[in-house]
Amino acid sequence: MATLSYSPSFRISLDAHQDPLLPYLRSIRKALESSNNSDPNLPNLLTDCIRSFTNNERYRNDVRFLKIWLLYMGVSADFDGVFKEMLDSNVCANNSSLYVWSASFFEMKGRFRDALTIYNLGICRNAEPVEWLKKAQALFLDRISEISNAATSSQKVDYKEYGINPWDSSTMDRLLKKIYPLIIKCDGYHSSTKSFTGKAALSTSKNASRNKVIDIGGKKYHIKGCAGQGGFAQVYKAYVNSDPDTVVALKVQKPAFPWEFYMYRLLDQRITDRERSSYGFAQRVHLYSDCSILICDYLANGTLQDVINSYVVIGKSMEEVLCIYYTIEMLHMVEKLHDVGLIHGDFKPDNLLIRYARSNLTEDGFLDRSGPWCDQGLCLVDWGRGIDLHHFPDHILFKGDCKTSGFRCIEMLEDKPWKFQIDAYGVCVIVHMMLHNNYMEVVKHEKSDGGHVYLPKQPFKRYWNVELWKTFFTRILNQYPHDDDRRLLQDLRKSFQDYMGSNPQLIKKLKELLLKQRVSLCSA
Repeated sequence: MATLSYSPSFRISLDAHQDPLLPYLRSIRKALESSNNSDPNLPNLLTDCIRSFTNNERYRNDVRFLKIWLLYMGVSADFDGVFKEMLDSNVCANNSSLYVWSASFFEMKGRFRDALTIYNLGICRNAEPVEWLKKAQALFLDRISEISNAATSSQKVDYKEYGINPWDSSTMDRLLKKIYPLIIKCDGYHSSTKSFTGKAALSTSKNASRNKVIDIGGKKYHIKGCAGQGGFAQVYKAYVNSDPDTVVALKVQKPAFPWEFYMYRLLDQRITDRERSSYGFAQRVHLYSDCSILICDYLANGTLQDVINSYVVIGKSMEEVLCIYYTIEMLHMVEKLHDVGLIHGDFKPDNLLIRYARSNLTEDGFLDRSGPWCDQGLCLVDWGRGIDLHHFPDHILFKGDCKTSGFRCIEMLEDKPWKFQIDAYGVCVIVHMMLHNNYMEVVKHEKSDGGHVYLPKQPFKRYWNVELWKTFFTRILNQYPHDDDRRLLQDLRKSFQDYMGSNPQLIKKLKELLLKQRVSLCSA
């Protein structure tokens, strides 16, 4: 690690004549040598020196003056503010020393993300000598990787196999520190120590931000409206560089939260190309001191919640064949997700975007999801509560409440451990909403053998395929495994697919319903 010496090696040029900076340098050196950096006058000396020469062009690129600033950063309680002031004053802005020494200071403070941002800033400015700067950054990344490897072996044994809350702030802090060396290398990751200058243009009001233009990472985004809003984040629809053919979703979150971007990059790595379009895409993330902005692909077809609501407003329930289709889609989606060690953690209809095929659907290809059916379906977004099981022991069981009304699985309600159940229960609730137009209420029925069984309170309609739905709810609510759930998900999915394949008229009817849905919702 490059270090700045705070000792007698802080040298000055004694041969310089007519140098107003020289008396300060002598006094500062004397304070450093005589008091082992603890002279109470040192901060005042540094402050006076900086105030006297900050606006003096003669010392703007003087490395001696840069060292004065860095010494001041070391004795200041607000070293972030000092660093920002250095940048604003352009002290040695084209000299690699500014970035290498400042990054080293932040690294010593454990501020790894900020250190990397400083290295990147210097490289972007082509500070000389840039090769030294790049080498210093490479060594920094090597050091962080070593820290991460050491943490991996120690942190994994720290986790108990029972009772971890994956969303607890201490757990998230630990995970964020652990993934930091990985995420900073991801394509699309951008970080700044400054606050976001365009935040005034982004109002929580749905209409106040419309037609505002903001700059993010050198690109202009034309805000077209608020597409969604939560407790900590707002999502905006925006045109890139005012081009209506290039539409993105901007998710602005306060405070900054890089975990969702990390989850999207895990999806890129672990989900096959054939299945990838079912899980949403993040183009890039920009982290600022006061917020983060996640830039994602935008789908304009609405959500599964919108589809459900379209039936509610006319006082009808979704056709059973359409319910079956979306149930197959969700079971397939969760099966693939859990198979690669990922849990969504917030599986609800608002987070399921509708995808439509680019060409006309045919009867062929439905069962194996080939042809146009590969593009038709759902897209799961909002990964802020996502869980990467690779960071936990193989047989980990979680505790903790998602606190999402209507989507708290039975294990959460009864303060029992859970794992994959959270996503499966979300599927159950959504299926119930499609069938009945309301949230699911579960009732615990006592059995004659002294046991019990959980079932939805609301009965199934007699003209439905009752056995199909009863098996689905009974197995998910009562027989869900803590670990490998693929067999159960596959069995349930196959039962619905076999039913659809038993009668060609069912797929024909499904095609008609999907076309009707597309026409009515996309024109709304």
